[in-house]
Amino acid sequence: MRFISNDPNTDLTYSDVFLVPNSSALTSRFEVDLSTTDPTGSTTPLVAANMTAVSGRRMAETMARRGGLAVLPQDIPLTAAQETIAWVKSRDRIFESALRFAPEDTVLNALHVLAKRPHGFGVVVDAAGRLEGIINAADLRGVDRFTSVAELLDSSPHVIRASEVDWEDTAQLESLFESMTESRAEFAAVVDDESTVLGSLTPKSLLRSSIYTPNVDEQGRLKIAVAIGVNGAAVERATSLVEAGADVLVVDTAHGHQVKMLDTLSAIADAELGVPIVAGNVVTAEGVRDLVSAGADIVKVGVGPGAMCTTRMMTAVGRPQFSAVLECAEAARELGAHVWADGGVRYPRDVALALAAGASQVMIGSWFAGTHESPGHLLVDGEGRKYKESFGMASARAVANRTRTESAFARARKGLFEEGISSSTMYIDPESPGVEDLLDGITSGVRSSCTYAGAGDLGEFARLAAVGVQSAAGYEEGRPLSGSW
Repeated sequence: MRFISNDPNTDLTYSDVFLVPNSSALTSRFEVDLSTTDPTGSTTPLVAANMTAVSGRRMAETMARRGGLAVLPQDIPLTAAQETIAWVKSRDRIFESALRFAPEDTVLNALHVLAKRPHGFGVVVDAAGRLEGIINAADLRGVDRFTSVAELLDSSPHVIRASEVDWEDTAQLESLFESMTESRAEFAAVVDDESTVLGSLTPKSLLRSSIYTPNVDEQGRLKIAVAIGVNGAAVERATSLVEAGADVLVVDTAHGHQVKMLDTLSAIADAELGVPIVAGNVVTAEGVRDLVSAGADIVKVGVGPGAMCTTRMMTAVGRPQFSAVLECAEAARELGAHVWADGGVRYPRDVALALAAGASQVMIGSWFAGTHESPGHLLVDGEGRKYKESFGMASARAVANRTRTESAFARARKGLFEEGISSSTMYIDPESPGVEDLLDGITSGVRSSCTYAGAGDLGEFARLAAVGVQSAAGYEEGRPLSGSW
């Protein structure tokens, strides 16, 4: 990356900078390879943050299916983390996990569960898991809530037999898409030769399967990452998580450039668990060098830019994120390591700028919290708008959860030192209710950025990107207007 004028003499946020187009030989955004340059194997350079309100089993499954990665938070019990890893590993790399109902289930129960999917469909199966029909939330509204779903199911649904399709063949995916479009089918059940339900598909998921390459391990199973704190039996927990199938370990604390982090990181690296190790957070080249020296393959960059974080206002500690990523990425590159840009992204442009600055991947938190795949309960406000709650991982709410096994006195003392928002409303966008919708928009923007730079992959993008510095008025000029002026 290069600045088009003199190097700036002040640190910069994503809003302070812009990309300048270069000469390009690329003719399509689909020519751009978004595979990451780091050892995680991601084919989409996006990571769902290790926040309780963001990453759970559904987020992990969906992110990996679309080439990315989700990081389970460090606060969840070991057994729950192990169960989640096993569940994600058992999911199909192409089919979505269908919502399943027994024929005797009630409309009341079905409507509650169907709200967890953007499309609102589920399958009705017998005791052996064989398909009996499908149900649609739209058809259940206004019906007596204690009616059984067996009375309302579509017994002639659109069905795809998995054995009859080569799922690596884009032409066959196109044919399935055309078939569903012609029959006006919004949902299809995928079954084996005995009609046992394997999963489900929608026309849009077929399109996505032709664009995204799943992030899978050597056995073809979806990948998942897990965070670990720097206190307690970190090595033992890390070992147990890798044995359970974790593909990436994230050693995480708000202030990553400290002796406790370096000691814990070194101990985990010395255990030689055979998976990439991410550590952070830091914002300086010195921090990167110390963490890489202690055993990190990837360093997480960012102090205070997150939407739920109050660190900068409480402590004045942090650094504008674009400059932090730029300096840290350069230091990591010299050592053969990588950085993840953690926090501060609110638009696809910000993701593109982080990658241009040299990040191998970009971590997203609150932006993904307001989706169907995040773990929070789906709530409805007084105006009927659906939302979920998000909260910072250094907030009083998170600290209370993290210290739940400690004495009341110890918990009260730690509760005095909160640095985050404990409750924030993240509305579900009716136009983009799922994390896949957000991935579509983000990757579309990043692909376009690469074509403007003349870059066919992310490595070229970081080398070729030309960046300028702009005023607040320059940033405002780039905003679209929803009405006349």
